[in-house]
Amino acid sequence: MFNTLTRMSVGLVQKYLPSPFVFSTLLTLGVLIAGMTATGQSLPAMVQHWSGGFWTLLGFAMQMALIFVTGHALASAPIINRQLDRLAAIARTPGQAIIMVTLVALVGCWVNWGFGLVIGAVFARALARKVAGVDYPLLVASAYSGFLVWHGGLAGSVPLSMATGGPDLARITAGVLTEPVSITQTLFSPLNLTIVALLVIGLPLLNRAMHPRQGAKVADPAKLVESHAELPARDTPAQRLDDSRILGLALVAMAGIYLFNHFASKGFVLGLDVVIAIFLFSGLLMHGTPERYMRAVDESVRGIGGIVLLFPFYAGIMGMMMGANADGVSLGRQITESFISWSSADTFPLLAFLSAGVVNVFVPSGGGQWAVQGPIMLPAAQALGVSPTVTAMAIAWGDAWTNMIQPFWALPLLGIVGLGARDIMGYCLIMLLYSGVVICGAFYLLG
Repeated sequence: MFNTLTRMSVGLVQKYLPSPFVFSTLLTLGVLIAGMTATGQSLPAMVQHWSGGFWTLLGFAMQMALIFVTGHALASAPIINRQLDRLAAIARTPGQAIIMVTLVALVGCWVNWGFGLVIGAVFARALARKVAGVDYPLLVASAYSGFLVWHGGLAGSVPLSMATGGPDLARITAGVLTEPVSITQTLFSPLNLTIVALLVIGLPLLNRAMHPRQGAKVADPAKLVESHAELPARDTPAQRLDDSRILGLALVAMAGIYLFNHFASKGFVLGLDVVIAIFLFSGLLMHGTPERYMRAVDESVRGIGGIVLLFPFYAGIMGMMMGANADGVSLGRQITESFISWSSADTFPLLAFLSAGVVNVFVPSGGGQWAVQGPIMLPAAQALGVSPTVTAMAIAWGDAWTNMIQPFWALPLLGIVGLGARDIMGYCLIMLLYSGVVICGAFYLLG
C-alpha cells in the first residue's frame, strides 16, 4: 500500500508540477491577484511593490550562486571524488544507499544548509556510481530531504538573529524581544532537539521504504562520470605562473588567517560568507593551482541558471507579500492574522508553524519570512502567554517544512545531479506529510 501511495505521488507530480520558472510565474500572478483582492490595492500599486522587491535579493542571489559554484568545484577535485567513492563503497544495497545519503544530508544541513545541499548532491552521485539498482530520483530526493532540518540547525536564520539581539531584533519582534536570546533556548531546547531527533531517525527509514521494489530508475552511467578540468600546458613562463602551486598556497594561507581570526573572535559561527570562503579556498587547495581551480569553476558555473533567473522573481513576490495598503495591511499580514484568529494558547504554536509553512511557499527565504511574520506573531504570542522562543521556532520550522514542495531551494542540488524538479518532488511530497505530522505533534504536545 505504501509503495502504491508513493507511485501515485510521483505520478501526480510528474504530470502536474510545472517547471520552477513557470511555478514562480504562477505564484507571482496568484499573489498579485490575491493582494489586489484582499488588501484593496490597485494593479499599479501591487506592481510597484513587485518592482520594489525585484532587485532586493541580488546580494543573496550572488551568495547562492557562489555556494553552488564553489561547493561543486570543491567536490570535483580528484582527491574529494576518491574519498566520496570510498565512503559510497560501504553501501551494498539500494536501501543502504538511501539511508546513508539521507543521514549525510541531514547532518550537513544541520551544520549549514549550503554545505548540506552540496555534499548531499555530490554524495548521491557517488552512491549512484557504486550501488547497482538504486533509484536515482529517490536517491537525490533523499539528499534534498536533509534540508528539512536546516532552520533547526546551526545556520538557522531565525535563532541566529535572536541570538544577535540589537535594534533589528526589537524591530522584527515589535518590541517583544530586546535582549539577545541564547541558542540554548532555541536550537538546543528540548522541543527543537526532539524534532531534529525524530526526523533524523524517521526520515532515513521513510526514504528507504519508498524505494520501488521493481522498475527503479537508475542513473545513466555516462552522466555520472566526473569531468575534470583539463590540465594547462606549461610551455611558457606565463603558463607556468598560471599553474603555480606557490600562488595558490599563498592565497590559501591568507584565507587560513582570515578564518582563524573569524572563529577566534566569534566562535563557531558559520554564516554564508564563511561557508563560501571555506568552499572556495578548500577547492583551491585541493585543485592545487589557480589555473586548475579556475577551470573547475568554469565547469561548475553551468548549473546556476535557475538561481540567477529565479531569485529576482521570488524577491518580487516577497515585495508583494509585504507591500501594505494605506492602512498598513499587507497580504502576508492577513495570512498570518487569519491563523492567529483561530488560535488559543494551546494551539498557537501549531498554527504559527502551519501559517509559516503557507507563507514560505510564497517567500522561500528564512530571513524574509521572519521579517514578514515576526512583527505579527510575537506580539500575538505575548498576548496569549505563549513563549516567544517557541513561536519563533515555529516560524523557523514552518519555513523549512514546505521547502519539500517548493522547488526553489532544490535548484542548486538539481544542477549538480542533472535532474529536474519533477523527478524528485513526488517523493518530497511524502516527506512533507511525514515531517508535518512529526513537527505538528511536537509543537502541540511540547510547545
